[in-house]
Amino acid sequence: MLTWGGRGAPAHPTRAGAPRRLLLAAGLALLLTLTGVPARAGGPGGSCPPGQTDCNVWDDDPGVPGKPGGGKPGEGGGSGGAGGKCQWNGRVIPCYHDQLGWFNNGDGCYYKLAEPQQTAPPGKQWYVQTCNGGDLGQQTVVLLDGPPPGYGAPPDPEELARRALASIRLLPPEIAVAPERSKGPGLVGLPVWMWAGRGESYFGPLRASASDRGLTVWIEARVTRVVWDMGDGTPGITCTGPGTPYDANGPRAGRTSPDCGYHRGYARADTYQVRATTHWTVRWWGGDITRERARQIPQTRESGTVAVQINELQVVTR
Repeated sequence: MLTWGGRGAPAHPTRAGAPRRLLLAAGLALLLTLTGVPARAGGPGGSCPPGQTDCNVWDDDPGVPGKPGGGKPGEGGGSGGAGGKCQWNGRVIPCYHDQLGWFNNGDGCYYKLAEPQQTAPPGKQWYVQTCNGGDLGQQTVVLLDGPPPGYGAPPDPEELARRALASIRLLPPEIAVAPERSKGPGLVGLPVWMWAGRGESYFGPLRASASDRGLTVWIEARVTRVVWDMGDGTPGITCTGPGTPYDANGPRAGRTSPDCGYHRGYARADTYQVRATTHWTVRWWGGDITRERARQIPQTRESGTVAVQINELQVVTR
């Protein structure tokens, strides 16, 4: 007996099913009494290292791929928001510090306008200078003709967007198919159902924000399409959502998926490896960029594989 099974949620495919031949229609009516539970992905795939679910995100302090950098914002010399890529004596430090001001890579000192200002010649201003990468023991007040290099540089809004992206988890899809190999083989030419588990971390929407020096950037991430590789060399099947789980007792039992399926089925008997890639759209806005004109950071996550066994349809004649 051919059995399919699983659970999941809705989508829309780009491929249309082929008409059923009389033989296949008979095979559907005879063989598709379908029940079961979902085949689960073998784990995260794509470019994520083993055991790691988040990757392809960016932070301004490189660390473990897919996680916020080597430390929390402000570590290594600051209690305020980190920004830019400043270094001193081989360590990454924030280019801006709430108490110390802006960092000058040229001399290794932070500068902040002294308050209150002492009497100064025309065109000059007093600055609190903290040298040696922010050592308070190396702090003094200096008179300068103008702001030092790096002083007053505004934060990069896209950098803040990527920092916000690094704070959320975009997980690879957990996929299921029918027919499920553990329940029994499918047959050549019969439809295949595909779907993925629901959840905000798998399909969104997810939201986050990041702030630095008075600028706040917001992001919103959601999956806009799922591309299924059916393992037989045909072009990927695109769905716009998680897909519908197969229900052996439902109104579409033995028929094609309403929204995410391989309708014409496999052309030859074999065991095929199916995988899916979710395409996330991460929209971000803030500062001069309004939500209506939000910019995007594309992301993808790839599932593990699920095996589908397909046999020839045997017809007995007398």
